[in-house]
Amino acid sequence: MEEKWLVGVDLGGTTIKMAFISLAGDILYSWEIPTDKRENGSHIPAAIASSIHQKLSEYEVTKERLIGVGIGAPGPVNEADGSVEIGVNLGWRNFPLQEILERETSLPVTVENDANVAALGEMWKGAGKGAKNLLCVTLGTGVGGGIIVNGEIVHGANGAGGEIGHITSVPAHGAPCNCGKTGCLETIASATGIVRLAVEKLSSGQPSKLREFDVVTSKHVFDAAKQGDELANTVIEQVAYHLGLALSYIANGINPEKIVIGGGVSKAGDTLLVPLKRYFTSFAFPRVAQAAEIVPATLGNQAGVTGAAWLVKEKILPNR
Repeated sequence: MEEKWLVGVDLGGTTIKMAFISLAGDILYSWEIPTDKRENGSHIPAAIASSIHQKLSEYEVTKERLIGVGIGAPGPVNEADGSVEIGVNLGWRNFPLQEILERETSLPVTVENDANVAALGEMWKGAGKGAKNLLCVTLGTGVGGGIIVNGEIVHGANGAGGEIGHITSVPAHGAPCNCGKTGCLETIASATGIVRLAVEKLSSGQPSKLREFDVVTSKHVFDAAKQGDELANTVIEQVAYHLGLALSYIANGINPEKIVIGGGVSKAGDTLLVPLKRYFTSFAFPRVAQAAEIVPATLGNQAGVTGAAWLVKEKILPNR
């Protein structure tokens, strides 16, 4: 009998990553398509379905081989019906993603927030492998997160659990955040936040290698820090301080085995992780700090599709 496949989908603002994945979590085929945001993203489910059908045809595989589709979507997801309450980058409001995608694919579908899905991927096949209590933080344009306790994603009362990026780091006179608040961790520890801090410091007239660039990026800041640039190192210390403090708050509550740091900013490696570990250890309850290993994410762009496939295995497969 042919082995069944899981379908993992990671829906981003620019591209949609997709994969056929084995029950053991191995990626068999992966591909991506551009995100069609026309008419408030109403074409997205049909585009996903069409692409899945096209790949089945290409690989000469029948749909019977597929167990179901797991999809990670940006924004809060309603657990009851798999609708996306708001997808800012897609133009979605209370968008019935699960219902439409099931209709388009004729397959069972499960929907979860994209940061949560990435956390599940890292737990199953990545840096969090073997851990049942972990915290996953994605440092990119924004700051996303997923909290897993006893192998289950923490959703909370209305689906907003795990919003690590919106912990208030600067209680007064903080920078405005896209969420409507000010002083969120996202305004400091994201790529955008790092650049903002660097530009602020440059306005003081302090000498720095960063003055060589017309447009400063977070990578420039980390590269300059590695070369001993004092201004850049001050920025990294500030980022590590606030990130370490925020992570200590959550870790004291859930006592995780692993804290997985992913996203583009995590590519800075030890330049960020060494000061982060130092601050986290100084802020967390000693037994919590002792148990929690801070590690870089290992799945990269495959975390989302892997976690989405895990959802199919756990939620859809038992009912088939």
